[in-house]
Amino acid sequence: MLDLDQSAPDHRNDALHIVFQRGKLVMDMRSRQPCILTEIDVSQNQWPVARERYIGHWSGQACFAIEISESTDIDAMRYQAGSLYQLLGRVDDGVFALAGRAAQLLDWERDHQFCGRCGQPMTTADGERALGCAVCKTTLYPRISPCVIVLITKGDEMLLARNARFPRPMYSSLAGFIEAGESAEDTLRREVREEVGVEVGKIQYFGSQSWPFPNQLMLGYFAEYASGEITPDMDEIAEANWYHPQDLPPVPPPSSIAGQLIQHHCRRTQAG
Repeated sequence: MLDLDQSAPDHRNDALHIVFQRGKLVMDMRSRQPCILTEIDVSQNQWPVARERYIGHWSGQACFAIEISESTDIDAMRYQAGSLYQLLGRVDDGVFALAGRAAQLLDWERDHQFCGRCGQPMTTADGERALGCAVCKTTLYPRISPCVIVLITKGDEMLLARNARFPRPMYSSLAGFIEAGESAEDTLRREVREEVGVEVGKIQYFGSQSWPFPNQLMLGYFAEYASGEITPDMDEIAEANWYHPQDLPPVPPPSSIAGQLIQHHCRRTQAG
């Protein structure tokens, strides 16, 4: 539903907005799509716009990511400022991706106001989604950090781990950032070895998901266990074990690719 046409919109009267304040998403709690606000919402509330970034067209309407002034009071009876996490499982995947894209574009613009090569102010490039330096001609595009996320299986069982830094008891698949010079498959094997001390054999690609916390592209895989004893590194991984689909601990929701990997494996084992 999102058209990523980067040319400037030809009208604003019916524009849609994803609104942020102090890095938090402003949501209309009375709406079925709480993160999508209209031009009328912004103008009637008289919210002063500090920054704006055109996203594309959503269902035929121009859509903008905007950041309103930090000092602006919002109507607490109708609006709530919160985390993107609050949208998980509450809106469909397309709306979540739209809000995540808006957040990433505003963060990218905020973090690259000046050229990292010569220190001069950056300006919006013409005809493409980029920031450019008029002095040294450096061009910067929105940053995306590729990661792998892998569910290791041994027959019906799957290896699930509890992250040492996660505040709630949640067990998930393993994940890690792709480093310079690595392929996704190289990263997968390295991360598994480093985090839980096992080796994997056959690898099968599953799918991908944009994950705006803050700017990851998650590449999902299944991997078959090959050898080794589970030994959590106790730095990132506090606990890891084999779990059967009929005896699962708390796992991520199906709106995340981790949850989708787990659900897919559960369905596969039930089908025989």
